[in-house]
Amino acid sequence: MEYYELHPVNPQLRYINKAVEVLKKGGVIIYPTDTVYGFGCDIFNKEALQRIYDIKNEAGTKLYSFICSDLKDISKYAKVSNFAYKSMRKLLPGPYTFVLPSSKEVPKKLWTKRKTVGIRIPDHQIALTLAKELGNPIVSTSVTTRKGELLYDPFEIKTIFNIQVDLMLSAGALTGEPSSIVDLSGDEPDVVREGSGDVSMFY
Repeated sequence: MEYYELHPVNPQLRYINKAVEVLKKGGVIIYPTDTVYGFGCDIFNKEALQRIYDIKNEAGTKLYSFICSDLKDISKYAKVSNFAYKSMRKLLPGPYTFVLPSSKEVPKKLWTKRKTVGIRIPDHQIALTLAKELGNPIVSTSVTTRKGELLYDPFEIKTIFNIQVDLMLSAGALTGEPSSIVDLSGDEPDVVREGSGDVSMFY
């Protein structure tokens, strides 16, 4: 594994670009978000996506969300109602995953049975710069042990996944909870999970 320590607010672009090169070649990376560390790959690379399922010891039917670089980007990959747009504009970037109807741009592997997808715009410069420099979204699923326990310490993460992952971008220890998940695909908002983000506006 290549391993680089980045400044969380002003990340060194040379290290971001190394991660982008790995993603373009179908690699798997670990990177920080505003909540926890995440496994990432290019959403359009099926083999890389399968590698993440294997690393996490999860069935290929489990759904992963993905990171977009900004609100304009979301509209390429999802159908966004006026209510959804106004809600997301208030809260993003932030620790939220929004479930929206998928556009045809998104690989079906990432669709739910209801043809929805989970999308994030985290409040973290490394994650946002990665998606922007790559030019398309990055898969986002939290770094956990095979038992599903969250991992926050970059050195522990590096030790465990050194052989399985191609590159890691470290921004120090993270202490967040997973993101809040809000389903905005129906007529009424549905809070699927209360996590780091305040979801009181949806009740």
